[in-house]
Amino acid sequence: MKSPPVIARAIARGFSGLSGERGSQLLPQARLAGPMPWVIAIMIALTSIAAAGGLALNNLAQAARAELSGGVTVQIVEADPVERARQATAAATALAGKPGVSAIRVIPDAELDRLIEPWLGDAASGDAAIPVPALIDLHLSGTITPQRLGELRNALASAAPSARIDAQADWLGPVFAAISSLQWLALALIALLALASIAAVWLAARSALGSNHETIEVVHHLGGTDAQIARIFQRSVARDALLGGCAGLAIGLIAVFLLAQRFAALGSGMIDGGGLDVMDWAILALVPVAGIVLAALTARFTVLAALRRML
Repeated sequence: MKSPPVIARAIARGFSGLSGERGSQLLPQARLAGPMPWVIAIMIALTSIAAAGGLALNNLAQAARAELSGGVTVQIVEADPVERARQATAAATALAGKPGVSAIRVIPDAELDRLIEPWLGDAASGDAAIPVPALIDLHLSGTITPQRLGELRNALASAAPSARIDAQADWLGPVFAAISSLQWLALALIALLALASIAAVWLAARSALGSNHETIEVVHHLGGTDAQIARIFQRSVARDALLGGCAGLAIGLIAVFLLAQRFAALGSGMIDGGGLDVMDWAILALVPVAGIVLAALTARFTVLAALRRML
């Protein structure tokens, strides 16, 4: 039996204000029960750590590429130290006049000895020292292409027959590939955590919906709509997700800070390029916001879909 229009409008006005405390009093079990806010906190914490790792790896790769862009290493592979020194000097002189060469530096032998001493020990110096190639650090303007490397090799063919030329970026090709794989891994982990969060909220919303089944039937009989009921669950879930998201972000940022301190202690110039900038921190601050929106939307669509089947 359909209610008269006047009564129907009165009922609609009564249910239009079902928000905040009034909605919570009507459906007292609409909030996520038990450990669900802490589950969301754990998800947000892990997502923050994964996102920070992906952003740090991206900064690291960009810094390394910028530093090695245009870098070329010339090795003089000659056992005789006198001949090696002569070819290094001749190579530097020949390369200095080439177009596109922006900087050139012959690495001193003492500096090379310090670099290899941790691996070779006393064998890196002294009378019985292992022959170490002479190194020339060269920087070119523009993009390094195989054609440009070929021109440099032709220029050194007569001046330094023992010279070998390599682009510095080629040495770190496998490193860049590994960094890219880790970035995809971080992205996949974030996606999996998002799916796990959706599943957790879906289960919690279904449980809360079942606990309020009788109350929801009464509300429907009095003229309440599915959208109004779903809005009550959505607000309650968003409130709990806000608490879990803030706690999870705090835990994640503490973990990121501690890891950053550990890596900074290594004193590696390459790792220093993987620091987070202001934009990266802003992205991390948006992680709980995205989690709250995702939880609220999941709760809303879950409740709406269940109500259509229930009534």
